[in-house]
Amino acid sequence: MTTDPVCGMELLSGEAAATVQYGGKTYYFCSDECRQQFQVQPAVYTE
Repeated sequence: MTTDPVCGMELLSGEAAATVQYGGKTYYFCSDECRQQFQVQPAVYTE
C-alpha cells in the first residue's frame, strides 16, 4: 500500500492511475488530477 501525497488516498502501487519520479523517489497517484497538482508544486507535498 502507498498513499497519494495530494489527497491522502491509500492505494496499491500497481493500481495507481499515475506516477511521478521526484527527488529519487516514485510517487503514486489515484488520478491524473492529483498527479498534475503535485507537479505544479512538488515541494508542498514532499516536505
